[in-house]
Amino acid sequence: MTPTTVIYNDTCPICSREVGLYRREAEATGAPVSFEGLDPERLALHGLDREAAARRFHVVRDGELLAGLDAFVALWALLPRWAWLARLIDRPVVRPVAGWVYDGIAAPLLYRMDRRRRARACRS
Repeated sequence: MTPTTVIYNDTCPICSREVGLYRREAEATGAPVSFEGLDPERLALHGLDREAAARRFHVVRDGELLAGLDAFVALWALLPRWAWLARLIDRPVVRPVAGWVYDGIAAPLLYRMDRRRRARACRS
């Protein structure tokens, strides 16, 4: 089985903390999941650049690049403790609302927070 690959902003403390939860569960349960940071060469293989990858959560499943809520649902479905959330989010009424919350609020907010953090680090 080809592992599902999580592409995440490994320099963002919030993203790294959350993905750390997923990584620990994947390792503990033997779920077929691998994890990649924002390495430019690896990103290019998926048709992404650093900024695009940092803006949203990405997963590669069976050779297909998934982004945003689709990426979370694909990952959560593989992790026993998170599978219930994948099933809940994947419901016809819930998915559009959850997608709007992620795309319209959560992802842009996290991206702006990380950009500010990086800008402060560059000035230091």
